[in-house]
Amino acid sequence: MAHTSDPINSIFNVLKPNKRDNLFELFDDELCVRNVPLLTEVPGNVTFKSFSSVCQSSEAPLSLIRRVESLSYKGGFLGFKKGESSDRLINSLGKFSGRDFLSIFRFKTWWSTQWVGKSGSDLQMETQWAMISVPETRSYVVIIPITEGKFRSALQPGLDGHAMIFAESGSSKVKASSFDAIAYIHVSDNPYTLMKEAYSAVRVHLNSFKLIEEKSPPPLVNKFGWCTWDAFYLTVEPAGIWQGVKEFSDGGISPRFLIIDDGWQSINMDGQDPHEDAKNLIIGGTQMTARLHRFEECEKFIKYKGGSMTGPNRPPFDPKKPKLLISKAIELENVEKARDKAAKSGVTDFSQYEIEIEKHRKELEQMFGGEEVGNLPNKGCSSCSCKSENFGLKAFTRDLEANFKGLDDIYVWHALAGAWGGVRPGATPLNAKIVPCKQSPGLDGTMADLAVEKMIEGSIGLVHPDQADEFYDMMHSYLAKVGITGVKVDVIHTLEYMSEDYGGRVELAKKYYKGLSKSLSKNFNGTGLISSMQQCNDFFLMGTEQISMGRVGDDFWFQDPNGDPMGVYWLQGVHMIHCAYNSMWMGQFILPDWDMFQSDHCCAKFHAGSRAICGGPVYVSDSLGGHDFALLEKLVFPDGTIPKCQFMALPTRDCLFKNPLFDSKTILKIWNINKYGGVVGAFNCQGAGWDPKEQRIKGYSHCYKPISGSVHVNDIEWDQKKEATELGEAEEYAVYLTEDEKLFTTANNSDDIPIVIQSSTFEIFTFVPIKKLGRAAKFAPIGLTNMFNCGGCIQELAYNGTNAEIDVKGGGNFLAYSNVSPKKCYLNGSEVGFEWSEKGKLGLSLPWNEDTEGISNITFVF
Repeated sequence: MAHTSDPINSIFNVLKPNKRDNLFELFDDELCVRNVPLLTEVPGNVTFKSFSSVCQSSEAPLSLIRRVESLSYKGGFLGFKKGESSDRLINSLGKFSGRDFLSIFRFKTWWSTQWVGKSGSDLQMETQWAMISVPETRSYVVIIPITEGKFRSALQPGLDGHAMIFAESGSSKVKASSFDAIAYIHVSDNPYTLMKEAYSAVRVHLNSFKLIEEKSPPPLVNKFGWCTWDAFYLTVEPAGIWQGVKEFSDGGISPRFLIIDDGWQSINMDGQDPHEDAKNLIIGGTQMTARLHRFEECEKFIKYKGGSMTGPNRPPFDPKKPKLLISKAIELENVEKARDKAAKSGVTDFSQYEIEIEKHRKELEQMFGGEEVGNLPNKGCSSCSCKSENFGLKAFTRDLEANFKGLDDIYVWHALAGAWGGVRPGATPLNAKIVPCKQSPGLDGTMADLAVEKMIEGSIGLVHPDQADEFYDMMHSYLAKVGITGVKVDVIHTLEYMSEDYGGRVELAKKYYKGLSKSLSKNFNGTGLISSMQQCNDFFLMGTEQISMGRVGDDFWFQDPNGDPMGVYWLQGVHMIHCAYNSMWMGQFILPDWDMFQSDHCCAKFHAGSRAICGGPVYVSDSLGGHDFALLEKLVFPDGTIPKCQFMALPTRDCLFKNPLFDSKTILKIWNINKYGGVVGAFNCQGAGWDPKEQRIKGYSHCYKPISGSVHVNDIEWDQKKEATELGEAEEYAVYLTEDEKLFTTANNSDDIPIVIQSSTFEIFTFVPIKKLGRAAKFAPIGLTNMFNCGGCIQELAYNGTNAEIDVKGGGNFLAYSNVSPKKCYLNGSEVGFEWSEKGKLGLSLPWNEDTEGISNITFVF
């Protein structure tokens, strides 16, 4: 995704009005599309304006402007006017009922997910967009709430089928009474094209973000990595990281990138010595009121001495200790939760709980070596030698790169505000202030969240937005100097909680995202950033000018934090639904990141199947000693690269308006494209989902059962990638089922392929166009069947007369479809034997050749 060559800097290109009649018309109280009523009972204060009447100039690339111009008759802007100014305005856009819709809404401050229904009243609070089916014209309409001036908006349910729009500034001092373009509406015959066209129009109009096609993703997208979070939580330290990277290397799967997650920063609590670190923090939650007191690493990293992990005096490290500490800390947390629950139910005697809590604390103290558990200071390093080149993060990153060849990138975690609790006032040269956190009414319908509770409890140390540029540059320039190549920026949607005195949430966000983008360009090659906890339109409409990769799902949960024993299974399906449907819109801005998982989890294979075809990086968060290398070898090449798809995985068209989580009948099907074929993954995610009444995601055990469905080659939307359009025009295809190991042929006019998918399992269908060679031969290369995305292993394919020549990356079992046996086969120029059966299976074994970066050249002569 190369940068465009069109002029962009400070050049406003004038848009030309499209002379075609707009497909939308607002007349009396109806909004019609192609003369079909879409919204009825539209209030008289609602307006519809054409694209060109609102957007008359833009800084977007000229080629993008011309594309949007040519399609502008397919969309326009919705607005409304009120009698009084306010910082929060709500208005009906009209009503609809009896129409299927797909939407994305925020179920937590940070995370969004899929929701379907049939009327405006079925929408959820904080809906980020809604796609409505219009079967009368075989088309689809999307309504996208956007920003206007100092306000942002979201959709929410109304009474009697009405769809409401809620516009807010985030500050009682910032008010408005009318909007001309608070939402954008667009129509298309193709739901995937619809999203691209609509967000392209919004990009040209707002000029506050860039599309993914305008940016380059970080290099790690084609690679395998390891994140430290689930392995250590906050106990992460150099010796443990070294042990983890070494385990992967020894197992034959070398990580090409490493993410040092939360736990490396210099943080402490209010009331502690402002220059000393909090210590003995273990699990998430305990650090959420802590603030950053310096930009350099904490003491356990500062004290790392260069060469110590390879020398004779290697520091002692027990690889079992992190898991033991985490387990004990969870026991303590569960007792504390039980005490708090008892308090809410009216219990007044907590003595038994306090005895249990004290018992667990003492056990943790003993595990830490007698040091008190809690938020006590860690005495600073008194030796100035620790600040030399041979100590700290710089020495550690240097040692990692020197000893683990191929480790290209080392990222570290930080919150958007610095730490979870922001920056401690007075501890740094910056002007930081403790700002109370206030939740928007739009979030009242979201799920209870510990992070939000802690944020409201402890407030946030906010660096003044006028210093956002300096803030991020101070953090990132230091990290770049010590060998860090990128950052995972988390807890992004905190800004909306603190915007009261800073001009509102839009103005505050613009300053912070501008500073972050500048620093990313300066310190991390413009690409070294993974965005997380950011799934709201504020971020995507204002924060993605430079950022090109981000999470599209909630965190990977290895078990249900609320105690449902079946959650270990159903949470995994929920995660996939988040990722697949969020990619519909987030993938217009960023390359979707489906997050890490643990390779030894009971549903690890379920996750692995989806990551194999998601189109993004593959990374795990394995605990020390907790690796399934046999599984990882189906995802990752020995050099740490991956057979990545060429596009992003999206739900198939027949899944868009269905509920693959708890309707007891829908299989989640996702499609993607390889260089010489396509894939459809069928996943049984049934068993859990959002409950609007309880306002939480919960298990639906009656849905956790085998589901039947079907797959067809036409499930793949070949035209969504220009280079793949020709692949979708083949007369016949070879189909390979990864799990069933079946090979057969199909065509565009063939019947559907029936399937039955067991709970928490999947099947991957690889479709490859069949080529006729000579008079009789029909051939199609499938790829390496020992990899989940077997077709992704094919690097090059050329047909010359009656010869088929294929470059394949990876070692293992190569499979092709051939209706006749080849006369000869050459591997890297030498004739070799092969196996062929009358069922069309043609195969041979390929070695992994380090000298050729694992690529083998095969020629079949027919």
